[in-house]
Amino acid sequence: ITQHIGAYHVETPKGTVTFLDTPGHEAFTAMRARGAKATDIVVLVVAADDGVMPQTREAIHHSHAAGVPLVVAVNKIDKPEANPERVKQELIAENVLPEEYGGEVMFVPVSAKTGQGIDDLLEGLLLQAEVLELTAPVDAPAKGLIVEARLDKGRGPVASLLVQSGTLRKGDVLLVGGTYGRVRAMLDENGKPVEEAGPSIPVEILGLSDVPAAGDEAIVLADERKAREIALFRQGKYRDVKLAKQQAAKLENMFEQMTEGEVKSLPLILKADVQGSQEALVQSLQKLSTEEVKVNVIHAAVGAISESDVNLAQASGAVIIGFNTRAEAKARNLAESFGVDLRYYNIIYDAVDDVKAALSGMLAPEKREQVIGMVEVRQVFTISKVGTVAGCYVLEGIVKRGSLVRVLRDNVVVHSGELDSLKRFKDDVKEVKTGFECGLTMKNYNDLQEGDQLEVYEIQEVARTL
Repeated sequence: ITQHIGAYHVETPKGTVTFLDTPGHEAFTAMRARGAKATDIVVLVVAADDGVMPQTREAIHHSHAAGVPLVVAVNKIDKPEANPERVKQELIAENVLPEEYGGEVMFVPVSAKTGQGIDDLLEGLLLQAEVLELTAPVDAPAKGLIVEARLDKGRGPVASLLVQSGTLRKGDVLLVGGTYGRVRAMLDENGKPVEEAGPSIPVEILGLSDVPAAGDEAIVLADERKAREIALFRQGKYRDVKLAKQQAAKLENMFEQMTEGEVKSLPLILKADVQGSQEALVQSLQKLSTEEVKVNVIHAAVGAISESDVNLAQASGAVIIGFNTRAEAKARNLAESFGVDLRYYNIIYDAVDDVKAALSGMLAPEKREQVIGMVEVRQVFTISKVGTVAGCYVLEGIVKRGSLVRVLRDNVVVHSGELDSLKRFKDDVKEVKTGFECGLTMKNYNDLQEGDQLEVYEIQEVARTL
């Protein structure tokens, strides 16, 4: 498995092609996401005997999300069991359309072992570059992207940098995210020292004050003091944001504990294929929060859904949402045994609609009153053991045994309560309709008088929506 983004360039008669080799292994999704941001063209290598694998799909999503055109290299074409046609069909299912079917994707059969088709691939890439009109200034301060970075025991912070425009020279002052430094040494992909690197040339640089984050932009500044100021300012900003986040979490917790039972929260864990979709999804979902129910994104990250995500969901009672990403087999089994809810989406709006529906389900249903009848008291008897019995006439609607009633005297409510018994003549009945007489008693209330009107009503629960 290729595990780090290897970067190397190839000289051809028509120009230089730089390859960033991103790992094909699922665990390195985040790295591949960064690779797609740094590239002009994605070469998708699919084995002719394997066909489309999960990581192939992931790479396709990355390139689509980054808006980078694809060229497909169908590898291992020399094997007897190679089936390039099947690969084509599988890729069409993933929305990668070959040129012969009216799509824009070039398919090149190659064999890394025998070297067959490699020249065709290079030619195809250069052709694609011409179509895309890929150019960059050479005589300008360098700008680039950090592909990978690490702390080397002997040499300090080491960063792989892809120069995207201009020329980087030894001794230049470089500002990278929250770190800066003077380029002490530059090495090409073979580890040989170089003095300068032009557009699309990958180099390893030494001399930064700290290890930058992969994906950080690097830019050459004229003045080291300026670079230091900006770097420190950015570091301070990061620190403030970090502290604010910790603080916010604590404050929120306090607030949640204070209003436990009032605010219901829906805990979510989000995994997406690229940073961009992850951020968009988090924002769209957090917008759904109201005073009464809130969306609580416990964890959001790029990549496949892993076992640790499922464990977190189990511990926090969260629902896992996968956006353009799926669960690893182990994680799936774990989720099944824990009964953790895994949901997959590839359209943001579908995810938002489902979460909206879930939140609506958490809203306390609205209670609405519906008046179902009006009864007039015509006579009142007091019977020992029973209390006051009212002889009534149903003016409109219906009266049911156990109904809720309000006693109106001269249109003023004097009592609200519940019916205890309902009779017609001497028989107990469930309900009496308009135009009929009935006898009724009320629970815990004996003060009915002739002429009182009873308003009969029901409480209906209506599901609320956001």
